[in-house]
Amino acid sequence: MSSPEDRFAVLFDRTHQPLLAYAVRRVADPADAADIVAETFLIAWRRLDDVPPDEQARPWLFGVARRVLANYYRGEHRRLALGERLRTSLQDVVHPPEAGDSVVELAMSRLSPDDRELLRLVAWEDLARAEIAMVLQVPRATVRVRLHRARRRLLAQMQTMERDSPPGSAPLRPAAETRHVMSGWAAAHPGAEEDR
Repeated sequence: MSSPEDRFAVLFDRTHQPLLAYAVRRVADPADAADIVAETFLIAWRRLDDVPPDEQARPWLFGVARRVLANYYRGEHRRLALGERLRTSLQDVVHPPEAGDSVVELAMSRLSPDDRELLRLVAWEDLARAEIAMVLQVPRATVRVRLHRARRRLLAQMQTMERDSPPGSAPLRPAAETRHVMSGWAAAHPGAEEDR
């Protein structure tokens, strides 16, 4: 039987890069992302006996990282609130996207934070419904319903943007990116469509 140090080393080797990517995408400063990942692994070390085996360890760690991020957000609430106000005011003066801009990103920015996080867990982190349920600590059926609704709201935002674009402007739908976010199927999980 392997020692706790060996188990932790294997866990770290298998998961530190996806966790760092998860954190970097959610904070402004990469140094903050590194701190979040370090705190996540500190918790994992303290609770090593609670870490699920094999592939279940990854979504479990995403769940821990999500809670560490929540603490980070609470500590940075004023700064983030100001940034959100600035982003909102920028959206009011932004013109429809030019060719090459990502309509999916613009449409995502108009969704609620919960919808954005759910769609990012599918598209960026390539998690299946059962894994997302573990990250969010909700039943899998709840993830299915929320994901369906989030995709519908994203599609509605994209259709609104397309309808409101000036006559004669370039089409607003980058097909590959749209399909990935809307379907949630990823090449990294062949045959995983049934689990989405």
